[in-house]
Amino acid sequence: MNKYIFETRMEVRDYECDIEGIVNNANYLHYTEHTRHLFLKECGLSFAEMHAKGVDAVVARMKLEFKAPLRCDDEFISRLWIEKDGIRYIFHQAIFRASDETLCFRGNIMLVCLINGKLGNSEDYDKAFAQYIQSK
Repeated sequence: MNKYIFETRMEVRDYECDIEGIVNNANYLHYTEHTRHLFLKECGLSFAEMHAKGVDAVVARMKLEFKAPLRCDDEFISRLWIEKDGIRYIFHQAIFRASDETLCFRGNIMLVCLINGKLGNSEDYDKAFAQYIQSK
């Protein structure tokens, strides 16, 4: 069952590749973070504006799986779906090579909110994500 509720397309840039000619694994974290930020904008939230209000969504844990390499100039599709577990938002993210839909990366990225520096629930995030949150 396809649960993805948001996607964006990107292209691998040459400086993101290592000596083997494949995307360095750290860049997948940049791709997934950028996807989450675009998703926030789609939900009507600004990461910067939330920070100015004293609300920071921070990564608490990641589970990462590298499946197939991306290479220079590959176009890829970064997709996500989201669920909430207590105070945690769990972003289920995957990256697919656009030319053949090969799964290249999959990760579960758990975020929590700090409100004025203290762990807590964010009404703004809850409201913005309400229509997208999927139950376990």
